[in-house]
Amino acid sequence: MYTSSNLRLIGAALCGALCGALFLSGCANQLPQRSEHEERVERKLLDHQLQIDAGEPKVLELPQRRVRVHDQKSYEVTAFEVTRRYDRYTPYQAWREIYEVPMGAVAVVAGVGANILNVVLLGSLPETATRDWISYGMAGLNPFMNVESNGRAEQNLASINEVQRDRRMEYINLPWSERPVQVKAGGQEFELLTDSTGVLRLNLLDSPFTEQDIARLNMLQLSVEDRLGDDIARAEATLMVNHTLRGKLREAHDLIFDDLEGDDVAQWVHRVKRLSDLGLEEEASELEQSLIELTRNDPELQDAFLKALLKDAGRLAADPAN
Repeated sequence: MYTSSNLRLIGAALCGALCGALFLSGCANQLPQRSEHEERVERKLLDHQLQIDAGEPKVLELPQRRVRVHDQKSYEVTAFEVTRRYDRYTPYQAWREIYEVPMGAVAVVAGVGANILNVVLLGSLPETATRDWISYGMAGLNPFMNVESNGRAEQNLASINEVQRDRRMEYINLPWSERPVQVKAGGQEFELLTDSTGVLRLNLLDSPFTEQDIARLNMLQLSVEDRLGDDIARAEATLMVNHTLRGKLREAHDLIFDDLEGDDVAQWVHRVKRLSDLGLEEEASELEQSLIELTRNDPELQDAFLKALLKDAGRLAADPAN
């Protein structure tokens, strides 16, 4: 059985423990809320398409063709204004009461004196001298609360509010820049890259086409694919290779790639003229410039080549470096 004396002791102990806990924990001094404002934009992909523009005609009659690839996307764009509100407070630290209590007393006295003086001066003193000093002093005198301190302030997110400001459609058409294109030709498949403008330069007289059996090179199948999350966009295009062109490719390959240094000027001129006669004017011009570059360090040989080119092939050319 507990006696009344024991009950009083237990009650006193509990009361002391409670007061001690309150003193150690104290109360946070609430500060004015702080707000942050920002804009947030959501972009929802509605449509994603790839487009291959292989040019016209769809049957290749020349060995070179520029193929342009486009990456087209449609988005629903929604703009929001986001407001975040934070509860701010000065956390309680008991040891600070050692200096805050006496400072609080001084602040209260100063605040009371400022209010009396403000009456005499007909309310001309600022609120920082009349009201703020008293508020600071009362917080300082409270042993369970520290005074306000922006330097020590902590904050918790209190609420988030989003308001939709705008909704619009956005269409983007970008080049398939420096991206892979799958090419099937002659029963084989290989990968070529577009340039920075999204253009793939096909040249049937260049690798890897020159490594194929020209007799079987009757069709080029082009395809591109792009994956965005679960969305897959794909495009395909087909170019046929003219039968006459395949016959020209065999001869043109030998005219361009056979050893040049072992031939004389007359054979050089014949190669250029023959390419032109085959209707491969771009290849003829490229070979012509290659031969001019080859003879740049031999002015006499270069001059002989340019004169023979004009006389026998009717082509007027010059060294671009001169």
